Amino acid sequence: MIQEQTILNVADNSGAKKVLCIKVLGGSKKKYGYIGDIIKIAVKSINSKSKIKKGSVLNAVIIRTKNKIYRKLENIFIKFDDNSCILLNENKLPIGTRIFGPIPKELRNKNFNKIISLSEEII
Repeated sequence: MIQEQTILNVADNSGAKKVLCIKVLGGSKKKYGYIGDIIKIAVKSINSKSKIKKGSVLNAVIIRTKNKIYRKLENIFIKFDDNSCILLNENKLPIGTRIFGPIPKELRNKNFNKIISLSEEII
C-alpha cells in the first residue's frame, strides 16, 4: 500500500533514484495505491547525469510493494522487498528505456504493455 509521503525507489534508467508520493490518482477518496495504480510523484534524488531535474513533479506507476498480493487462480501470495515505481510521461509511456528487477503480471491487466515488453523478468 502506497500513500502520500511514501518514499519509493525508481526501477528504470530515467535518472531518478528516490521519489516521494504526492497523491494517489483515481478519485478524491482514494487513500492507498496498489500495483498498477498511477501516482503523482516528486523527484528527491537523482544520478549525476540525469535528464530529470531534482524536485520535478511527474506521474509514475507502482510496480512493486512490500504489501502482499494475493492471486486467486494460483492460490499464492507474492511479496517484494521494496516499494518501486516507473516514471511515466504525459502519454502514460515509460521515460526510461530499461527496467530493473521483476515485474508482476498484474500490470498486463492494467494495459501497461510497454512496461511488460521492456522488463526482463515477469513474475
